Amino acid sequence: MTSGDAKGTNGVFWRAAPLYAAGIVALNTVNAFTAFQDRPLEPRIVPIVEEATSAICAIALMWIGWVAFRIAPPGSRPHWRMLAVQGLGLLIFSAAHITSFYLLRGLVFGLLHVPFDFDLACRFVYELRKDALGYCIGAAGFWALAKAYAPQSSAQAATPAVTFDIRDGARVIRVPVAEILAARSAGNYVEFVLADGRKPLMRSALSALEADLAALGFVRTHRSWLVNAARVTELRPQKSGDYAVMLGEVEAPLSRRFPQALARLRGG
Repeated sequence: MTSGDAKGTNGVFWRAAPLYAAGIVALNTVNAFTAFQDRPLEPRIVPIVEEATSAICAIALMWIGWVAFRIAPPGSRPHWRMLAVQGLGLLIFSAAHITSFYLLRGLVFGLLHVPFDFDLACRFVYELRKDALGYCIGAAGFWALAKAYAPQSSAQAATPAVTFDIRDGARVIRVPVAEILAARSAGNYVEFVLADGRKPLMRSALSALEADLAALGFVRTHRSWLVNAARVTELRPQKSGDYAVMLGEVEAPLSRRFPQALARLRGG
């Protein structure tokens, strides 16, 4: 079986295509200038046509690498199948690339009346090595973009948010923990301060809920307050040595008697 990395990535090809094309054009342009220096007696039109035909054909045939990627992307299992598919993709791409630019060069040089000498059989292995590098870079690019633009998996999407049940008599209010800013003692009740402004009450002592809330990321900052550490936006020092804990627009006290809480909220 192939991995799911390539599923739902139809847009990846169209994102990768201009990058792939730009890379090929840049590389072949550099190769042309290198040929100008290495073959100074040769007419400059020769390396220009050679590199231009190679680039045009490589860009036109990039879909072969994409098909191989969709069938067996890098990292998919079984590995032997992935390697076989990618190896076959490379051979098909290189054979098509070499044959097509050979024919195109023959046509262009014929129109320009420039002698054309290219031993297709002898040069195949040499050109295959060059194509292998570009093919691998292209496959890596497809894989990276597929990872970057992959939709959230169904397993991740189905993962419910962590919630806490606030019991008010027979009524139960199930609230995502991320939406609870703080909990404070209110007589025989605990008042929960929610992000949407609600303040439901639960008949309980704050100490009875401390262990459960601490496991969810709450910190005791005062004998009457527990705050959600993940929702703290600011710590404001007070003249008394205490701090004000800001949770958006909500302010909670942080007593100097709770130095561990201060260290925790500071990230220390």
